[in-house]
Parts: sequence; structure tokens; C-alpha cells
Amino acid sequence: MSSQIKKHPLIDTTEPNHIEDTFDYDLPPLIKFEDHPVTEYIDGKPVEFDFNSVKERDIVVTDTTFRDGQQARPPYEIDQMVKIYDMMARLGGPNGVIRQTEFFLYTKNDRETLDKCRELGHKYPECTGWIRAVKADFRLVKEAGLKETGMLTSSSDYHIFDKLKFKSRKECMDSYCEVVDAAFEAGVRPRCHLEDLTRADIDGFVLPFVDRLMEMSRQVPEELAVKVRLCDTMGFGIGSPNAELPRSIPKLIYKLNKECGVPSDRLEWHGHNDFHKVHTNATTAWLYGCDAANGTLFGIGERTGNPPVEGSIMEYIALKGGLCGIDTTVITEMAEYMRSIDLPIPENYPFVGKHFNTTRAGIHAGGLRQNERIYNIFDTTKLLGRPPKVAITDKTGADGIALWVNEFFGLTGDDRISKIKIHKLARWVLDQYEVESRLTSISDQELETQTRELMPDLWAKYKSPATANA
Repeated sequence: MSSQIKKHPLIDTTEPNHIEDTFDYDLPPLIKFEDHPVTEYIDGKPVEFDFNSVKERDIVVTDTTFRDGQQARPPYEIDQMVKIYDMMARLGGPNGVIRQTEFFLYTKNDRETLDKCRELGHKYPECTGWIRAVKADFRLVKEAGLKETGMLTSSSDYHIFDKLKFKSRKECMDSYCEVVDAAFEAGVRPRCHLEDLTRADIDGFVLPFVDRLMEMSRQVPEELAVKVRLCDTMGFGIGSPNAELPRSIPKLIYKLNKECGVPSDRLEWHGHNDFHKVHTNATTAWLYGCDAANGTLFGIGERTGNPPVEGSIMEYIALKGGLCGIDTTVITEMAEYMRSIDLPIPENYPFVGKHFNTTRAGIHAGGLRQNERIYNIFDTTKLLGRPPKVAITDKTGADGIALWVNEFFGLTGDDRISKIKIHKLARWVLDQYEVESRLTSISDQELETQTRELMPDLWAKYKSPATANA
């Protein structure tokens, strides 16, 4: 052990190194990799992975807000889904970073929603369907005139035998393939959803099934070739290539990609958050050769939810190193709309929670007052229209109160006031807790009232009607 220990000399400097090439404040922190491939082991054999290839590959985000997302909440109204779809098109931008979304086809409302979304004329996200792998359901796809549909081809024995009641794996595979053939005959691309993949017998069923799908795909035009969605239905997926199958995400992708011959642009990852791995697992799938990461807006999906689309958008920017036509401000607009239709979003939820970039700690507020980059993840004002804020409590301190005052009056540069000048307001705040035994944070409305009373000169200068009219 001692032979591995080495000395690390201090590199002294009088100028800070803010690692600007990674922490560009105008973007989410960029994700960078070593220039040389990483050697990892699959089935005991060395395999090289070049994670930098993700910059050249056409990785995309796909959406299931209107399918999996509706399995976790009361059904959206038609106009609500059309509104969300329209905003999703703006978020993904003209390059179609959000490439596809999927719809149920079973009710009149489902079909009317699909029609109204298509009437908007957006190229992206492309509207696709979702059905069970039964011929009766496929009629719905043909009637809707869709070019692609997802099909539920459950892959674990829990589903094959216990849920679907097939008598054998062969009977199950034959049944699935009959519906794939029906899709080909109708000129519709089938996307096979390998439900419960991370609990399936990979060698005994999944790989032979995918082999057969690839053989069938070679008999049809390229635009009809089967896509494969890897469904981590119970959130069992693990990001390490050294984990055992069926749980290793890198191994699953490697086997489908390299051994079964499914191209990266026909592989899609769909995860769930039962073990708090959902976003990381989706990114892992991108890195190891799966081009599409499927998710829902704000992660709202069955049980614990799916990869959050807005999280994947930020990860996409970080991997690609630029906005690529994405309008990140739409994320805030989407959150505001979701709240307006009574969808609760936790206050500390990343990017869109009411207090996601609000600090209550005095030491953090002091850092924000000196340089907001110290405690703000990126330029949230520019990218999300949400400047960093401070919530006033007994832990905030004078630094935090000064920050609140400066933000309230919109003071910048040399006009910003120091904590020395807000001592009366700071004393009032402290008395709320020490004298009045208050336990709640102080609202913006209360602070506004006290600022007007205790700092009349500042109010007259920046908030008086004459100043406002000027």
C-alpha cells in the first residue's frame, strides 16, 4: 500500500483558476472525457469505449409524457396536452433534440389529442403511438396513420409466464413477431419495448428474440427496421460494465449493439427511478452506445417516475458543449404551466422548484453577494429566467439580507449596498426570531413592508413613483 502513496506538491498562485473551460457560466457544466478510450471488461474480455464519440453521435431525447406520464396522474385534458406538446417542440428546437413523443391510442380523447398535436405542423417531436403486441391493437395504429409505434414486448419470465400466461417462451416470441410482421405489412416501423429487461433472462430469451427481430428487419426497407427500447421497468439497472446481467446497462447495450447488430440509432433507454438512479442511468445509456434517452417532463411517470426530460436536455448540452438550438427558458414556462393545472412540483426540485436556487444559509448568501457563481450552478437568469434568491430566516445573516435588498431594488455594480447599510432591517429580522420566537421564514411581502419603513431614502430613490416613471 505504501508504494502507491506519492507526494503532491502545492502549486502556489495569486490568481484563481476557475476552470472556465469546464465551468462556463453561460452553460451547464460541460462533461469532458479523457482523449484515450477506456478499457472495461465484458464477459472477461477487454472492450474499449470512447466516450468522446457521444459528441459526434446523433444522441436524442425522446418523450413519454403523454403515455407513461399519464400513468401517474389524472388524465390530461386535450388542450393541456396540445399546449405541453407545443412547448416541448420549442424546447427541443429546430434540430429536434427532443426527437419523438408517444401517445396512447385507445380512447376518443387519445386520438383527438394526437390529431390536434399533428395539426400544429411541428417536425419535432415526431408523434408516435403505443400499443400492446396484439393484432387487435395494431388496427388503431393503422387508423391513426402513424409512421412508428411502440409495442409492449415484455421480456422477463415474470411477464411472459405470470402476467401474459404464455405456455412457453417460443409461443411468446412467435406472438410478438406476428405483430411485428403486421407492422411491416402496413408500412409502420415497430419499436419493441423490452419491458422488465433488467429482470429478464438475457441469454435465454432476450438475445434470441432480438436476433430474430434483426433478421426480420433485414427483409424490409431501412425505414421500417425494428427499433429496440431497453426498459428498466423496476429501476434495477446499474451503470457499471462489471455488474452482472441482466442489470448492467453497459453490458445490455454492448450485447444488443455488437452481438445482435442493433445500430445505436435504433436503441432507446427507458428507465424508472425506484432506486434513485434514473437520470444517471439514462446518461450511462447514451455514453455506452444507446442514442435515444426516453423520459417524461419533470420525471412524472408510473410509481417513482422516469428520467426527467429537462434533466436530459441539460445533460445533452453538457455533453455536446452548446445549446444546439435548445431554448432552455421554456423549461421555466413549462413548470409554470404545470403548476397552473394543479401539478405539484417540489420546492427544491432541480431547475424549476420554487426554491431550487434559493439559499437560506448566511454563509452561502455571503458568497452569492460577492459573486453569484460561488453558490449558483450556472447562469440561471439567462438559461431559465430565474435569478438566484435568498430566503430570510434566523440563519440568513446580514449578508443574505443585503443580497435580498439588492435584488429587490435591482441594484448592480457600484450601486449595490453593503451589509453595513441594512443594519436596521437585519435587527428587525433577528428580533422576529429572538424576541417573537418565530419559526417560519420571512416572506417577501413582509420584507418589502419593512424595507419601505426602515430604509425610506433607498425606497424614495429606487421605488418612488417619480423614479418608476423616469
